[in-house]
Amino acid sequence: METVFHISNCPERYLVKYATCTLLDSALTWWNSHKRIIGTDVAYALSWRELLKLMTEVYCPRNEIQKMETELWNLSVKNNDMATYTQRFQELTMMYTKMVPEEEDQVEKFIGGLPDNIQGNVIAAEPTRLQDAVRIANHLMDKKLKDYAVRNAENKRRLDTNHRDNHGQQPPLKRHNT
Repeated sequence: METVFHISNCPERYLVKYATCTLLDSALTWWNSHKRIIGTDVAYALSWRELLKLMTEVYCPRNEIQKMETELWNLSVKNNDMATYTQRFQELTMMYTKMVPEEEDQVEKFIGGLPDNIQGNVIAAEPTRLQDAVRIANHLMDKKLKDYAVRNAENKRRLDTNHRDNHGQQPPLKRHNT
């Protein structure tokens, strides 16, 4: 929302009105009931920070914030799926800014969730921006997956070749007299 404020050059006095016009579903219902309770003029006189605090109390209870914190702390790449990891990492760091307040912290935390064999190479590249760390990690993961596919194809070819070469050359099964 703050990015939209900046891009649209929204004046300070209209931030709350602008933001609340974008609410949907239960958030819109909550805002309309809140306006009825405290009065429309008072509601729109709130500062952006005051509105943010109110909404956080309603929609981000402490236990939910702790769940996000734990998820971010334990987040790592699963099944070599960099896209899912990157997307969830960015969602969590946007919602829980206290854990990684600076971009340098975000880069370090992002790298920490990478597989060990990629992590070292990303650290060695010394990225200073999150987007650089993401780009390097994606490149390395793509290379890793490509190498893995090539090795599997070579092993399959070798197995097929060995199977054809040995076909028909094995001694017949012996029958045991009982």
